[in-house]
Amino acid sequence: MKKAVVILSLLAGLAGTANAESAAEVSENQGTSGKSTIELPQWVKNIKFSGYGILQYQGEDTEGNHTNSFNLRLARFILDGKIGDFDWRAQLQGTNNTGPGQPTVQLVDLYAEWRRFPEFKVRVGQFKRAFTYENPTHPITQGWYAYAMVINNLSGLGDRTGERASGGRDIGIQFSGDVLPNASGRKLLHYQVGIYNGEGINEKDKDNKKDIIGGLWVMPVKGLRIGAFGWTGTRGDMLDPESGDKVSLRKNRYALSAEYDLDEYTFRAEYLHSQGWGAASAGNNVREIDYSKGDKADGWYAFGIVPLIKSKLHAKARYQTYRPQKEWATSKTMYEVGLNYFFTKNFQLNAEYGLVNERSQHKNHNFVDVELSFRF
Repeated sequence: MKKAVVILSLLAGLAGTANAESAAEVSENQGTSGKSTIELPQWVKNIKFSGYGILQYQGEDTEGNHTNSFNLRLARFILDGKIGDFDWRAQLQGTNNTGPGQPTVQLVDLYAEWRRFPEFKVRVGQFKRAFTYENPTHPITQGWYAYAMVINNLSGLGDRTGERASGGRDIGIQFSGDVLPNASGRKLLHYQVGIYNGEGINEKDKDNKKDIIGGLWVMPVKGLRIGAFGWTGTRGDMLDPESGDKVSLRKNRYALSAEYDLDEYTFRAEYLHSQGWGAASAGNNVREIDYSKGDKADGWYAFGIVPLIKSKLHAKARYQTYRPQKEWATSKTMYEVGLNYFFTKNFQLNAEYGLVNERSQHKNHNFVDVELSFRF
């Protein structure tokens, strides 16, 4: 926690320095005081400090385990900057999710990206994996109480392999670009390929083997994209309970994706499939293989968000299923409806109701979530 406080203090100090620049320029331009002023370097002037927070109320009436609670879902503090042809970002997250390998405050993003050419960009550091449309979506604009279950389990947010909850991030290098402009200049094809440690957030490679993730999609009309993703790699230093040896856990995954997003209408659907054993539990930095869960999993989701009052009130509905063993007997399905209300562009209230079906329990239960989100 002491390290986190120091880092946050540095963020605030840098932001204050950047904001002071405008006052220095005013003094220099007026030239009435006779005092010399300091001209800040351009890279300092380019620094922007921002962030957001999400407050939450959530309740479920699961038989024998009714819960309802107010919750501080997360807060993030962000520094963005530009140095020549490079953009960079540093992002800290605070959350109430604690557990093995999950500190209350942690660094989530730290990367630089060379952006001289839109057809070929290079990003290096810790950032979102190049897998699925939903993974890189902002937690607020994503529009729901959380990412879909299959995204959480198979895209590195609270991964099936047991790596710590990482928001879909890893450390590595990514190449991406938009090519094939049409007559109006709009690009028709996007590609991205990333090479990562394969261990998740803030972790060195444990087995010297890298994950390779790629995505390709076409954009035939404005607002529409249709694509596919592939992922192959390992998670190292896993305990094999049968032999007692440390081994690498194989990951082979693919996703099929489609999205239409234009004029406040958003429709998205994705299917994900995974081949490879899982850990005893997801998202808690667990390093023991659980063979009882099988070596295949899959899931899908589809949702629509439409404006009832433009820029003010949106209605939404989502259907999602996750099968941790790729069998219907293990499936968990949610049917969700809700509303998103925008007090201002940067201040909104999201509410939803869900009916949850867990086939392994042969039971349904109700789910309610309300979130107040703000940006600065």
